[in-house]
Amino acid sequence: MFLRRSAILLALTASFFSGGASASNLSCAVLPQLFNLYFRFHYVHRTMTDDIRNHTVDQFIKTIDPSKTLLLQAQVDQSKRSLSNVFKTMDEGNCAAIDETNALLVKGAEENEKFAKEILDDKYTLDESAELVTDPEKRKFPKDAGEKKALLKKMIQFQIANEMLAKTKLLEAKKNIIHRYELDTKRMREKKSSDRQVDFAESFALALDPHSSYMSADSLEEFRIQMQLSLEGIGASLSSQNGFTLVEEVIPGGAADRLKILQPKDKILAVAQDGKKPESVVDMDLQDVVKRIRGKKGTKVTLTVIRTGETSKTFDVSIIRDKIDIKESAAKLTYETKKVGEKSYKIGVIDLPSFYGGGREGRSSSDDMRKLVLEAKKNKAEGIVIDLSRNGGGLLDDAVKIAGLFIQKGAVVATKGGDQRVDVLSDRDDEVAFNGPVMLLTSRLSASASEILAGALKDYHRALIVGGDHTYGKGTVQVVSDLPQGLGAMKVSTGMFFVPGGASTQHQGVESDIELPSIFSTDDIGEKTMDYSLPPQKIPTFVGTDANTEEASKHWKPVDSDLVKKLKKLSQERVSKDAKFTEIAKNIEDAKKNKGVIRLSEMKKKAEEENKKDEKKDKSRKAKLKETQAPLVSEGVNIMTDWLSSGAGMGTMGAR
Repeated sequence: MFLRRSAILLALTASFFSGGASASNLSCAVLPQLFNLYFRFHYVHRTMTDDIRNHTVDQFIKTIDPSKTLLLQAQVDQSKRSLSNVFKTMDEGNCAAIDETNALLVKGAEENEKFAKEILDDKYTLDESAELVTDPEKRKFPKDAGEKKALLKKMIQFQIANEMLAKTKLLEAKKNIIHRYELDTKRMREKKSSDRQVDFAESFALALDPHSSYMSADSLEEFRIQMQLSLEGIGASLSSQNGFTLVEEVIPGGAADRLKILQPKDKILAVAQDGKKPESVVDMDLQDVVKRIRGKKGTKVTLTVIRTGETSKTFDVSIIRDKIDIKESAAKLTYETKKVGEKSYKIGVIDLPSFYGGGREGRSSSDDMRKLVLEAKKNKAEGIVIDLSRNGGGLLDDAVKIAGLFIQKGAVVATKGGDQRVDVLSDRDDEVAFNGPVMLLTSRLSASASEILAGALKDYHRALIVGGDHTYGKGTVQVVSDLPQGLGAMKVSTGMFFVPGGASTQHQGVESDIELPSIFSTDDIGEKTMDYSLPPQKIPTFVGTDANTEEASKHWKPVDSDLVKKLKKLSQERVSKDAKFTEIAKNIEDAKKNKGVIRLSEMKKKAEEENKKDEKKDKSRKAKLKETQAPLVSEGVNIMTDWLSSGAGMGTMGAR
């Protein structure tokens, strides 16, 4: 969750960065100054300790070799010893230990490329008995070259299998995987010293807590785009595959969409700025390709594209860049009508993927939600279901404003900073945009600002919480502040937040009133599983008394234990007979039994079964995630129908 500030905390940063940094380049000599800034503003950590040094080094190793396939255990031990000295030498601008570790990574990538070519020789056959521990946290680093090669052999089996499940012939699949390892080596060699210093800075921030971070200039740009839901460019979502940049999706309403030329799966071979020669982007890092395609509104970019099908064709498409409104990431309203006996009930379903906003011209989640809630009211929706099940949070101010749509006025959230001062943020206007029954759908993916909204409306008995066992459990507040000289930004945890009952959602999250089976209700998901997560706290309750009045136009009937008990019983009867929930429950049990081990034979069998169910294989990750949440939304609507048909949540609805 982020406060809507940028430079407030860092008015003195120019004096901190007095030298040693050039634009967009985080040099070794700047690291001590940057670290001191974190200590100045962090909620808990104010000085360097041995624990923070050790945690930084551990996080750095995780960052540079997340799959544990590049370094051997002895090299890790060697690197940890040398990297610990960086804290002493960086004051003089000496980060040689970081460069030495990077050299080990290059060597590791070269070895992996060589191994891959040896494994994928003319005699290679797919071993369907292969098993792999997918979570690197549950694996050790290989102790020698033999162990490393054995691990790579297993990984390659699964990489080849994935290619073949996508209808790629074995010969082509082998070429693709070899090329992938060649690209890994190429990109590892291209890593600059400053790139690894960025990794070290990020590792330091993560050593403080899971949500503090250092953002390079590129990362900051991506962050702003996500918060503001707008950017200037061609209007296409891109991905990288085997060295090619692929068009994943043409964004509706964008510049590319208006031309009606680009299509999903098109491969971009080259990019040319207006009046300049095309530059090949084959084998180029996706981030660098995106930089070349994005640009100011009104400027032209020309893409050289290859489209494959029954025949292949190559063509150029010139696009005038324009402002893009990323509508798929904004709140959306749909309606469901359910009939019980002779009566029909209209239910508004609002999908709120994040708490976005912050730009001068960008969209605001609170403004969008207000419009949608009033639209639902105007269209005679009798209940509203808000889907937060994929909402990882966002802006604190917007969470407060959205909570205020459903209560008359009152305290919504309190924040406590490093100085121990408690500040309460309240909804202060008397308007109740909707006074009918409200339900929030949550899961362990619902975090931060989602937990503020859920926790506040639950403490006021204003909404029914339905979904996974509990939300994510992120109860800390971050402030994002720009750094001078184009060095990006620092995101630092400056406090903890508390819902009106006085509890922090840290670790425990917000429990559901009615729990439904969820693939996300696993021990692997949640704040308490994160490295160096801050412990939860509690403050005195600050529930307001003006949230609900007796005025006929604003009164709503509180959610009580009798209502929850009744609706839970009806839901459990449905869920026990529902095939989709039965499948979810089975998948959860299978995951527990497998303990992170995947078997190639089982993966292949499951993929074949899925193909029979759905021939439309080429779904985006977003579409797949939304599909997994469909049973939750469906049952949420069913529970709302039970609620409405019981008459228990109607309050005094005459004003509607």
